Amino acid sequence: QVQLVESGGTLVQPGDSLRLSCASSGEPLDDYTIGWFRQAPGKEREEMACISQTDGSTYYPDSVEGRFTISRDFAKNTVYLQMNSLKPEDTALYYCAAVGDPDCGAEYTDWGQGTQVTVSS
Repeated sequence: QVQLVESGGTLVQPGDSLRLSCASSGEPLDDYTIGWFRQAPGKEREEMACISQTDGSTYYPDSVEGRFTISRDFAKNTVYLQMNSLKPEDTALYYCAAVGDPDCGAEYTDWGQGTQVTVSS
């Protein structure tokens, strides 16, 4: 089991960029496939990005392709979600999650508490 802590969420204006961080307090995150999710009030949780444990391959849904980028910093034991050209509909609580499977598509087993992103003028 790995404990995940998200940070970086804040209030931004439409068109701004923001980088979220997902850190582990102990376990090396490079042992896990990591995903970023979001959930807005009244909506289902949706997966926004994934980076595999094996070769670092990534997955994005069509709704954010080209705007969001997931990456790892092995030295800092952190996974980032870079979000560009933010829109009001990107407003949500953003979570990171981990699974010991090698590739994206597996069911996640460990979740952080989330960080709030609000996009508003």
